[in-house]
Amino acid sequence: MSIITNLTRMWLTRSFKPFTFTNEYDKVLSYEDAENLGLYVHIPFCKSICNFCPYCKTVYSKEMCNKYIDALIREIHMVGKMQSSKKTVTSLYFGGGTPALAKDRIKEIIDALNKYFVITQGIGVELHPDNVNEATLKTLKDAGVTKISIGIQSFSEKFQSVLGRKTVNTQVIKDVLSKVKFETVSMDFIFALPSQSFEDLKEDIDTAFSIGANHIAIYPFIDFTFTKSPVKTMAKKDKRKLLDQITNYCYFKGYTRDSIWTFSNAENAKYSSMTRDNFLGFGCSATTLLKDRFKINTFSVEEYCKRIDQKLLPTSLTIKFTLRQRMIYYLFWTAYSTKVNEKDFEKFFGIPLKKMYGKELMLAKALRFVTYKNGVFEMTLKGAFYYHYYENYYTLAYIDKMWGIMRKEAFPEKIEL
Repeated sequence: MSIITNLTRMWLTRSFKPFTFTNEYDKVLSYEDAENLGLYVHIPFCKSICNFCPYCKTVYSKEMCNKYIDALIREIHMVGKMQSSKKTVTSLYFGGGTPALAKDRIKEIIDALNKYFVITQGIGVELHPDNVNEATLKTLKDAGVTKISIGIQSFSEKFQSVLGRKTVNTQVIKDVLSKVKFETVSMDFIFALPSQSFEDLKEDIDTAFSIGANHIAIYPFIDFTFTKSPVKTMAKKDKRKLLDQITNYCYFKGYTRDSIWTFSNAENAKYSSMTRDNFLGFGCSATTLLKDRFKINTFSVEEYCKRIDQKLLPTSLTIKFTLRQRMIYYLFWTAYSTKVNEKDFEKFFGIPLKKMYGKELMLAKALRFVTYKNGVFEMTLKGAFYYHYYENYYTLAYIDKMWGIMRKEAFPEKIEL
C-alpha cells in the first residue's frame, strides 16, 4: 500500500522528498487574496460513538460543548481580525461529530463568521437521523442554514446492525422534511459493506429521493486501522461492479453527478465541503488549505481550548508545499468532482496543466480513465473507479497514519508521509 502511494508521490512531485508536516505554528493566516475560499467548522460531540467513524469526536456533555463553542468563537475572531476587510467566501459547512447537539449556538457561530466573511453559496450542517425533528430544523433554518446532510448510512436494518446503528424511521423524516424546507437535503450512505448488493443500494437511493432528499452521497466503506469496527472491506472486483451499477442507475434515472460519490435530482442541489481551491477550518481537527500551505488543528478538545485561552491558534501540524506538491493536492481534490479544467488550473498556478502533467494526462486518456473536450478532462466510469481505488490507498497511507497519531498526541513534533 505505502509502496504504491510513495511511488505515485515521487513521480508526480518529481522528488524523493516525503510530505513533511511539522509543529511550526501559524501566527497569521494570509487568506485575503485566496480565491474560491470556503469555510468549515468542526463540532466534535456525539451522543454515542459509532465504531466505524474515523472523524474527530468525543462523547457529548453540555458543559464541555459550551466551553468548546466559546473557544471556537474566539478562534473565529482571532482569524477574522487578521485581515483588513470582509472576505467573500463560497460556503460554510458544519461537520462533526454531531453539530446539531450545539443547535442553540449555531446562530452565534454564524453571526461571528458573518462579521468577517460574506457567504455567497449557502450554509450546510451535517445531521444524525435522530436530529431530524421539526424543532431542530426550524432552529437551524432560523440561524441561516440552507443545506442539510443526514447521515443515514443505510435504511436496511441488516446494515444498520452491522454498523452498530439503529433503524431509521423514514416516515418521521419524510413528515419533518415536508414541513421545514431547505435548498439542499442530502442523505449519506455507505457502500461496499459485506454482502451488500446493488438491490440494497438501489432501495436506499429510491427511498432517499422519495422521502425528501434532492441529493445523495454514497461513500465507500474504508477500514481505518484506528477504529474498532469489525466490518471487513469488500473485494476489489465486487466493489467496482457495485460502483458502476450505482452510477449507471443514477444516470438512467436522470440524476446529475457532481462528484465521484454524489448525485442530485435538482439543478441547484449541491452539498460538498471538499471541492474548494482554498478553505479555512475552525475547531479541533479542522484543516486550512491556502496557496502555499496546509495546516491541521489539534484533535484534543481540551488542548484546543487551552490554546485559544492562550490567544494562540490551535494549529497542530503544518506543511509548506513545494509547487509540485500543491499541484498534486489541487488535482487530487479537484478530480473528486470528476472534472479538471485546464483554464482553472492555469489561473490558479499561472502554468499550463499540460506543461506540468501532459504525459500523465495522455496516458490517462489512452487507458480510458478520462476523456478530453474543450479544455476539460472528465473521468470515465473506469477512471472514477480507479480514482476511488487510489483514494482508498491514499486514505490508508496518509490520512489513517496522520489521524492515528493525532488522536494520541495533541501536538506531535513531526510527521512524514
